Amino acid sequence: MSIFNVFTLMGGIAMFLYGMDLMGKALEQTAGTKLQGILSKMTASPIRGLFLGLVVTAVIQSSGATTVMAVGFVNSGLMELHQAIGVIMGANVGTTVTSWLLSLSGLEGDSFFIQMLNPNAWSPILGFIGIGLYTFCSDRKKGVGKILLGFAILMAGMNIMSGAMTPLADEPWFMQLFLKFSNPALGVIAGAVLTALLQSSSAAVGILQALTSTGAVTFAAALPIIMGQNIGTCVTALISSMGANKNARRTAFVHLYFNVIGTVIFLGGVYGLNMVFHFAFFNETANTFGIAIVHTAFNLITTAILLPFSRVLEKLAIMTVPDEKTDAPEHHSILDERLLSTPSVAVSRAGLTGGDMAEICRTALLQAMACTRKWDPALNEEIMREEEAVDHYEDLLGTYLVKLSSKNLSREDNRTINTLLHTIGDFERISDHSVNLVKTAQEIHEKNIQFSGEALDDLTVLESAVQDILNRTVDAFQKNDIYAATKVEPLEQVVDGLVREVKTRHIARLQAGACTIEYGFVLDDLLTNYERIADHCSNIAVALIEVSEDKFDTHEYLNYVKSGASLNFEERYEKYRGRYTFHADEALLNPGAKPAETAPIAAAAAPAEKTDTHLA
Repeated sequence: MSIFNVFTLMGGIAMFLYGMDLMGKALEQTAGTKLQGILSKMTASPIRGLFLGLVVTAVIQSSGATTVMAVGFVNSGLMELHQAIGVIMGANVGTTVTSWLLSLSGLEGDSFFIQMLNPNAWSPILGFIGIGLYTFCSDRKKGVGKILLGFAILMAGMNIMSGAMTPLADEPWFMQLFLKFSNPALGVIAGAVLTALLQSSSAAVGILQALTSTGAVTFAAALPIIMGQNIGTCVTALISSMGANKNARRTAFVHLYFNVIGTVIFLGGVYGLNMVFHFAFFNETANTFGIAIVHTAFNLITTAILLPFSRVLEKLAIMTVPDEKTDAPEHHSILDERLLSTPSVAVSRAGLTGGDMAEICRTALLQAMACTRKWDPALNEEIMREEEAVDHYEDLLGTYLVKLSSKNLSREDNRTINTLLHTIGDFERISDHSVNLVKTAQEIHEKNIQFSGEALDDLTVLESAVQDILNRTVDAFQKNDIYAATKVEPLEQVVDGLVREVKTRHIARLQAGACTIEYGFVLDDLLTNYERIADHCSNIAVALIEVSEDKFDTHEYLNYVKSGASLNFEERYEKYRGRYTFHADEALLNPGAKPAETAPIAAAAAPAEKTDTHLA
């Protein structure tokens, strides 16, 4: 074997690894939405967790990536340790798909059908189709093109490796080397080291399949190497768990114990039976199909044996990473950076986090409105904590989204990120306005400000409209419902009109002597905050609409809908305007009446100029 064979081998390995990486990432990117749906169906059932791990690994072609995801989910609090065990077992089974795909290259025969089953026959065609799709088609088809290209490159690398390794069959030292690997301990160590370096058991098994072309690989040598490869893939999860919480670290150790215990059981069983029955195949030369069969048999048998003992694996992991003596609660990372290695999953997690942030904003605002009617110190403290949580969410999401935006993302994932980047600031401002409302409510309480029944009725109508627009906005955001988002702007216009009308009616009561000007200051604070909240809801809805159309021109959209060109806008505006109307004001009908004394409420104020904050 010359130095040029070594160069060719290195190039083949490079093409093989690149093709596998390209295909896996393109599969993940193309299946993004479906993958998110699969991962959202997490369950305490080990069987369903097993199928979850199997499907995800088959999609992204990497058991290591699936295991790292499991570690990240446990660290984020999205998955319990016992749930992750089933996913890890499924990942080990799912990784066998690649070896079966590569084993088809060993098919030989004169039949046209048999020849067409061999990937070497049709992978060049896939590569040609793939480059056409990638070069000339839309984003969605580009993703499919990358999958086809990745597979073609992978198979080309496989063939180059096999060709470069063929001369090794004539090298005595190489034959002696594989005879040594028949020693189970040496074989396991060799397989584990190779996989740890490649960070992919699928790639390591593929290289072993390529080595079968030399004729030096016997089943006696292949068995322990494959076992070691399964152990070596645990290194990825162990490294990723560093710095995570204890349950996330335990998840990585479950993966390690599963493969170590499985290796001991499988090798012990095979070598024990061989001593009794003397298997004829044991010293025969292995081929690509044989490697795939051994790899699959190990994972299926190990899973079948250990799945009923998943709680035992959990206890072993807990013993390895014991609970600390302190009573501090387990820390969960809201957005785990481990998920960035699987961008579609990270985008899904960011979207869920944005939804949680929006829900906190909604809760805080409704609580603040309640405080304006009846002061509650405990509720005030809770709103302050919620505002701090929203600020924390905004900081984390902003940083996470910047890191995520540098990844290779699908069109839909890019839209999700853009929507989040354009909206989290508005949600944070809504939370700030909730704090402003609480401060006004405290002022009302401390000064014992009371308002007429008519003023209370006016505010009730306005507050109902504000609650309506907030609920519509949060629901549209959480569900990414563009149709629902189109209903927000007409309601925002109604809120603006109600604010102006409340101010006008307050001035009229002042002139009629039915109210005093000192109450107008707190009323102005309330009205300003309600108006600003509606404006931020409008910003969020417009962002949803515009990003869905791959553009972002707020003024253009608002000018269009307000110009009368949109009949739906006008119809909705009239509908909402009819829903939120004021009752006749008795104080204005009877100017001589004295102000009525009522319970403290959430509002009172004087006129103020409206400020356009659509771009705030």
